[in-house]
Amino acid sequence: MNDITLRVNGSERKVSVSPDTPLLWVLRDTLELSGTKFGCGAGLCGACTVHIDGDAVRSCSTPVSQVAGKSVTTIEGLSASEGLSASGLHILQAAWIAEEVPQCGYCQTGQIMSAAALLKKTPHPTDDQITQAMNGNLCRCGTYERIRKAIHWAADAANNARRETAKNRFQDEEHGNGGAQ
Repeated sequence: MNDITLRVNGSERKVSVSPDTPLLWVLRDTLELSGTKFGCGAGLCGACTVHIDGDAVRSCSTPVSQVAGKSVTTIEGLSASEGLSASGLHILQAAWIAEEVPQCGYCQTGQIMSAAALLKKTPHPTDDQITQAMNGNLCRCGTYERIRKAIHWAADAANNARRETAKNRFQDEEHGNGGAQ
């Protein structure tokens, strides 16, 4: 057993585990963050996707020793990061609801985490970019078209929010408020 320190959802956490323990089991069993799902155990299905320093990574095949000192974001911490909707949900979570994406729901946390990493790097993805980024996230219920629509919905909503923020800042400056919100 080794003491390993990592930053999970913005909080520094120290765990005492074997260095080769998959990050998935540290998150679920040691830190009791059950949103990240076990699917295949080989990094092939995407159900266990989390962000490590902003990149989508399969936690079932990532030894915890590889993330020591790095920032890990799980589905539980996603809404606390960028992209909040008016409801307090992450914009993708709101899009998933609006487009009625989930059926059984098992793959959804991994799907949302992969989509969030995509939108962070590519705010206005094409269908081909969505397919490329989401490749490897399996959905047994076959909701791929709704997932694609939800990603576009979230991209449009985020773009509209950025546009509104810029408009408000311009109006504040125009009226001598110095950009105050």
